[in-house]
Formats: sequence, structure tokens, C-alpha cells
Amino acid sequence: MIAEIGAFAVVLALILSVVQTLASGVGRLRRNATLAAVGEASALGAFLSLVVSFGALVYLFVVSDFSVLNVASNSHTAKPLIYRIGGAWGSHEGSMLLWCLALTGYGALLAVYGRGLSAGLKSAAVSVQGVLGVVFLAYTVFASNPFARVPQPPVEGRSLNPLLQDPALLLHPPFLYAGYVGLSVVFSLAVAALIEGRADAAWARWVRPWTLAAWSALTVGIAL
Repeated sequence: MIAEIGAFAVVLALILSVVQTLASGVGRLRRNATLAAVGEASALGAFLSLVVSFGALVYLFVVSDFSVLNVASNSHTAKPLIYRIGGAWGSHEGSMLLWCLALTGYGALLAVYGRGLSAGLKSAAVSVQGVLGVVFLAYTVFASNPFARVPQPPVEGRSLNPLLQDPALLLHPPFLYAGYVGLSVVFSLAVAALIEGRADAAWARWVRPWTLAAWSALTVGIAL
């Protein structure tokens, strides 16, 4: 049941990202504050959905639910708790879910803390961020499902990738993704500036903290 809740939450996040893209985009074109607000709320909803989904995946690894293919392929009951938790992003499917969690998280931050931006610039940036979310979430849902079931669950799993069985390397992917994905906000703001035809000093002041935050997280990830 937990796996199905996690899978449903990913699909819900995909739907909300589509709403985010369309509502914010149309809101910018029509200068409609109501549609822009719907897009921002959808961005926050997509992130919260993925918090539920990723939490479900971590739970499945912690309890060693080998009826889920991802868990059976990347965990083992004899592993310490920290490595069972790390197994949630130790596979391609899990890492894609973590990537989507970070992507929608940054989109939610942009929607919530973008009050200093002009209405048009913010709506355009939130819409572009939504497009990125749709692309990666669609791939996760249709080609990299982390909650796929096993018809006949094994008694034991295959264990975690040995490269990740180190505390520093275990924390390496989350920081690396926080850095890589953080630059998506810079990309969205840059595209929004091109759409609005303004890349002035105010826009530069908004881009700088996002860039520094992403660069710092990337630096920590590489150092680990």
C-alpha cells in the first residue's frame, strides 16, 4: 500500500507540474494574477507530493520491503540503517525521484520567495520551471518507476552499490543534485528575462543568490 501511495504521489506531482506550467504561462500572457497564483500553488503542491513520494520510498527501504523491485535490487536486511536509507537514492530510479524532489523544491522556493520579482518575470520563470518538472517527472513515471512491484518477492535483497557504502559518498548525491538542480532556477530566470526583454540590475540581484547557493552545494558534493 505504501508503494502505491508513493507511485500515486509522483503522478499527482506530474499533473500539478502541468498545471503549474499552463497556469503560470497563461497568467503571464494575460497578465492575470489569479492564474499566476494557481501556478504558484501548483508548484508548491508538486513539491509536497514528492515529499510524500520520497518519504514512502525511504520507508520501503527502511523496512526492507522486497516486494518492490527497487528495494530488492539495492538493499539488504543486514545493512546498517544509514545505508538502507541511502539505498533510496542508490539506484537509477531512486536517484531520479530525488532529482525530481530537488527540482520541484526549487520551483516551490521560486514561487514562494519570488515576491521581489516583477509579476511577468516571476510567472514566466515559474512556468519554465514547471516545464522542467514535467519533463523529468514524465520520464520517472513512464520509464523509471521506483515503486514497481516484483511478482515473486525474494527472501533477501542484492545489497547496496559498494561505492555508496561510505558516509561521505552516501551524502555525495543529495548535495550534488542540490547543486546541479539549483542551477535550473538560474536557467528559468534567464529564459524569463529573455521573454520579458529585461536583464537589468534588479534581475541580476535575484539571480546571484540562487547561483551562489547552487554552486556552494555542488562544491560540497564534489568535496565529499
